[in-house]
Order: sequence, then C-alpha cells, then structure tokens
Amino acid sequence: MLHSMSTTVEPSSERSAAEVNEEIRALWLRSGGTLSVEQREEYQRLVLEWAAAAPEPANAA
Repeated sequence: MLHSMSTTVEPSSERSAAEVNEEIRALWLRSGGTLSVEQREEYQRLVLEWAAAAPEPANAA
C-alpha cells in the first residue's frame, strides 16, 4: 500500500538541519530499524523539515 506524502512543512520551530537529523536518527534507533505507520508519518514530516532547514548547495561553476 502506498501512502501519499504531504509537501507542506509545518515550521514548528527554527531548528537547524543538524538538530532535525539527530531526531531522525533517534527515531530510527527507537524503532529498531522498522518504522510503524505512525513512525513513517513522523519520519516524512522530519525529512521535510530537514530539507527546509538544510543549506542550499553551492552550484559548481
């Protein structure tokens, strides 16, 4: 079964990409490597938050 992922990010706070990444790592650690439906939804939200917080890559000239 495929689940749709929302493309909107709800900025709950101004966290850095590193802070969000730590939360993503903790989620995976807590899950033992297999995410439940609820954990997948949280993971998707965190990835979107991380992407919004990550610095833009520099373009190669």
